[in-house]
Amino acid sequence: QVQLVESGGGLVQTGDSLRLSCAASGRTFSRYVMGWFRQAPGKEREFVAAINLTGDSTDYTDSVKGRFTMSRDNAKNTVYLQMNNLKPEDTAIYYCAARIRYGLAYSEYMYEDWGQGTQVTVSS
Repeated sequence: QVQLVESGGGLVQTGDSLRLSCAASGRTFSRYVMGWFRQAPGKEREFVAAINLTGDSTDYTDSVKGRFTMSRDNAKNTVYLQMNNLKPEDTAIYYCAARIRYGLAYSEYMYEDWGQGTQVTVSS
């Protein structure tokens, strides 16, 4: 099990950027595939991005491709989500998730551990 703590959320305007961070506890962080999910008010939680164990493979939901970049620093036990050109529809609580098994995953049910979330609000 790994404990996850997200940070970096906030209130920004359309077109602005934010970088979310997710710090993980434990010495086995490099064994976890990591993902970012988000949940907007009244909507189900949805996949945003995922990264493999070494950080050289990522995937994104179509709505954020070209705007969001996920990365990881295994020496710091941290994953990041760089969000550029933010839009009002990006407003949501963003969650970091960890998956002990090999391979990117797109369903929330494939991840075992979750952070508490960080709020991102984009005003128009």
